[in-house]
Amino acid sequence: MAKQLIDILKESGKLTPENLKKAELHAKQNEISLNEALVALDIIKEEELTQAISKQLSVPYASKQNGILTPEKDQNLAKYIPEKFARENVIIPLFVEDNTLAVALTDPSNVFLLDNLRMMSGLEIQPFIASKSQLFQVLDEFYSKKDLLAEVISEDNKGETSAETGENLDEISNPNAKIDLDKESSTTGAHYVKMVNAILRQALTERVSDIHLELFDERVSLRFRIDGSLYERTSPAKEDVGAIISRIKILSKLDIAEKRLPQDGSFAVKFQNRTVEFRVSVCPTVFGEKLVIRILDKGSSELNIDKLGFEPKQKKDFLEAAALPHGLIFLTGPTGSGKTTTLNAVLTSIKSTEYNFMTLEDPVEYKLSGISQVQVKPQIGLTFAAGLRSFLRQDPDVILVGEVRDSETAEACLKAALTGHLVLSTLHTNEAIGAIPRLIDMGIEPFLLASSLALVAAQRLVRVLCPYCKVPYVPGASTIEQVIKESGLPVRDRATWTFFKAAGCPKCSGTGYLGRKAIYEVFKVNESMRNTIYQTKDLFELKKAANSTGAWNLRASGWRKAVTGITTVEEVMSVTLANE
Repeated sequence: MAKQLIDILKESGKLTPENLKKAELHAKQNEISLNEALVALDIIKEEELTQAISKQLSVPYASKQNGILTPEKDQNLAKYIPEKFARENVIIPLFVEDNTLAVALTDPSNVFLLDNLRMMSGLEIQPFIASKSQLFQVLDEFYSKKDLLAEVISEDNKGETSAETGENLDEISNPNAKIDLDKESSTTGAHYVKMVNAILRQALTERVSDIHLELFDERVSLRFRIDGSLYERTSPAKEDVGAIISRIKILSKLDIAEKRLPQDGSFAVKFQNRTVEFRVSVCPTVFGEKLVIRILDKGSSELNIDKLGFEPKQKKDFLEAAALPHGLIFLTGPTGSGKTTTLNAVLTSIKSTEYNFMTLEDPVEYKLSGISQVQVKPQIGLTFAAGLRSFLRQDPDVILVGEVRDSETAEACLKAALTGHLVLSTLHTNEAIGAIPRLIDMGIEPFLLASSLALVAAQRLVRVLCPYCKVPYVPGASTIEQVIKESGLPVRDRATWTFFKAAGCPKCSGTGYLGRKAIYEVFKVNESMRNTIYQTKDLFELKKAANSTGAWNLRASGWRKAVTGITTVEEVMSVTLANE
């Protein structure tokens, strides 16, 4: 790295001498560049580093945020830079003006690449610098086809299946090897290989969390879960389903001959310069096997507590509780409501080299730098309770327990909190206050729980309106009255409320929504709540004590998202109850 770039980073306050030494050591040990080490250690954000290089080289910076990293429409830019060349060199055409082609790339100082572009396009080249992660996203949006699976099926129906043999299902010697979806073309390889690649690639492009492939008596159903809802997609032929499932089984190290019992496995693919993990579940049904694939795309997730959906007061209360030297913090909610993401974001926010952080999870979904993470393995005796007992001999300061499922784990969490540790964990209850009677029912003494509990919270996920197609409207008087009654928002602020409806456009695949945010109820335990916990486990009395803290419930948090145009009235009412 040029000395000038280091000086720029130091002047901006992003780089200290200590961090620089740490990054240099990491770069040497892992045989990577200093730039890569700074980003890998989370010392410098990728976008911050890209902006610093832009300043160093005096090359304009392009990003989605500043609107420059958006290829101009109606200029047929793909003819200047073919997809294969663009992907291999991580480069995207932006626009053509005055016989000059503007391009975004990661290294504007690469004169050989710029010369090749000049010869290829027949135009002068104006370089812009952009981060690799954003370039990969735009590359896929610019060059990808809208329905890869439909194209594969169409080719098959026309008898155009390629005769080339890529990976052969029977000849894979290393089932654990990662597929590179950026290099493995959907038009090469055996038919079922093309089909699987098309399904996976399209799912990743559409931000899918789960893939459902199911065989019925007369038809095949392929559905993608996007932002919590299932949508039908072009289905493969009935005769291809068995081969598709067998291909997935081989990749997941499952038994392809076993079709009578459920099986679970996993595999990984390389996509847009990142590794994406897939968890596979195969279950026998009356019409054949049903395949469900959970996509764990950490490249699309950001553990930033400011972007999760906390209201300012809720975030303040949560972080204050997380800063305590000891105590219990419980986050509740159903499966798939984002509890793990929230707790990992909190850990990332409070992480410090001065403290020992340890997590016990099943499974470990996020790999966190600087935190010791342990995978639960009940089959060999490594349960949550056994792991926690071992943790207490590892001199921890902060412990994250993936889930409290039984009385043994609950007691181990309480013991850890009472002996001077901060413990964060999750419970499956409908509301935050419901965690208290649940823990008491698990055998926790009320007076011990009252003295150790620091905070209880609950969360749900609501779909975020697509900013490209949402439509403003004025709801009926009854809806306005309901919002006033249940939100606790001042009536005088009604003039600032803005409601929107979902419409649907190509950007959001016609759903009207683009992503999800969490809504929370956060109750920081005060003396009044401690006295109530000690005296009773009656839910009504506990709610009364919690509400006296001034915090609001899930429904009230949802209305705050609705009146600011983040989500819809229908979304809030579908995921919360009026009495929550």
